[in-house]
Amino acid sequence: MIIELPGLPAVQALGERIAANLRAGDVVALSGGLGAGKTTLARAIIAALGYSGEVPSPTFTIIETYDRPAVRIPLVHADFYRLETPQEVEELGLDEYREGAVLIAEWPENAGGFEREPGCLSIRLEVADGARKAVVETGTDWVGRQP
Repeated sequence: MIIELPGLPAVQALGERIAANLRAGDVVALSGGLGAGKTTLARAIIAALGYSGEVPSPTFTIIETYDRPAVRIPLVHADFYRLETPQEVEELGLDEYREGAVLIAEWPENAGGFEREPGCLSIRLEVADGARKAVVETGTDWVGRQP
């Protein structure tokens, strides 16, 4: 599925649609080049889950967590850009963070990918000729919940 994103309101609307359908164990895997809008979409999802504070990019911390009551469902926002090998994910203790939570993963390919997980919503953000679009692929657990 391809979703055109002509501006920030469209990105925010997509974030709201994704957030409305999230449940514990889901992964939102955001890929695309630098400046494609991964963090912007992640922020839109987190805001739609009820978080009203500033959402920092986890580029340097790698993992940021959001818990109830600040969000309606616990969430882990991870940016794997700086990982050199997928094995580093184990060193971070990602599985412990993910228990009972949603994972938003930027640069998922650097962590070995999540597309084999049934709860994975893969979104590749692309920018061409000044236009942004989202190429969305859903895991089996997302059937009937597509944004």
